[in-house]
Amino acid sequence: MFSNHQYKVVILLASILSVSLFGQDLTGLKKRVAVVDFEDRAGYGHDIGRGLADMLVTSLVKTEKFIVVERQELDQVLAEQGLGASGAVTPQSAAQMGKLLGVELMVTGSVSEFGEKQSSIGGSIPGIGAKVSSRQARSVVDVRLVNTTTGEIVMAEKAEGSASSKSLDAVSFDQIDFGNPTTWDRTILGKAARESVEKCVKIIDKTMEKIPWQGKIIKANDDGSLFLKPGSQGGVQAGMEFVVYSKGEDLIDPDTGLALGSEESMIGKIKVVQDMAEGKACKAIAVSGSGFKTGDMVRIK
Repeated sequence: MFSNHQYKVVILLASILSVSLFGQDLTGLKKRVAVVDFEDRAGYGHDIGRGLADMLVTSLVKTEKFIVVERQELDQVLAEQGLGASGAVTPQSAAQMGKLLGVELMVTGSVSEFGEKQSSIGGSIPGIGAKVSSRQARSVVDVRLVNTTTGEIVMAEKAEGSASSKSLDAVSFDQIDFGNPTTWDRTILGKAARESVEKCVKIIDKTMEKIPWQGKIIKANDDGSLFLKPGSQGGVQAGMEFVVYSKGEDLIDPDTGLALGSEESMIGKIKVVQDMAEGKACKAIAVSGSGFKTGDMVRIK
């Protein structure tokens, strides 16, 4: 058994090794994630599925830990694939969308509970005579996280939020902007929704730690230079070195139809030399190997 001191030393050494691959600090690399509109299984209406998905996107962006796919880009891929912007998509279709978007993780799910209840607690409001009621709000999101490489659901959890009040909200539903918490968070429904969304963020953050970072070759030139994504927006900096893999035939489970990955072969190493496209891409040169092409995968090892 390790003593407390020995245990701390082991943790420190593991941390040092994780950030010093190739002699470089890779802790700033950001993984990409996309959030599909949640299904409204609570029957609340008012586009609550899209609303909570938008809240989740905003919260993920604020963490500054991820590259979050913009709504416009997601909707475009959904339209091209003939899919509705709904959490009803299957793990397989979510994985396909994720690959087209270049993300490591797709977030899908449903709003299983959403609303508020009132209960009379007696007494009256001065000057009105009405009974004072205790109001309770509840928001429950069943979130599912799909690994886009395998098409498997790697995490499925329930994120619950609740709030209570004895006063009426001064904000009507028509005034609510899910992307802007200024008014929404003042309502008890907003507070309950916020709690469930923040729990979703923690679930995603924890799951992302287990999924390897990956970039992609955008273009390979005859002179040995090439372009890849992401750039500095994803934490990629000049001087960083990566390994490039060429993807072979997909391996499909004959029983489930799920992709189990694909045959891959390491074809070389590259070094980043310049940031491009306002940080969305970068330029690199070959350190070793050849035969790089568009769509090849870029990894840290």
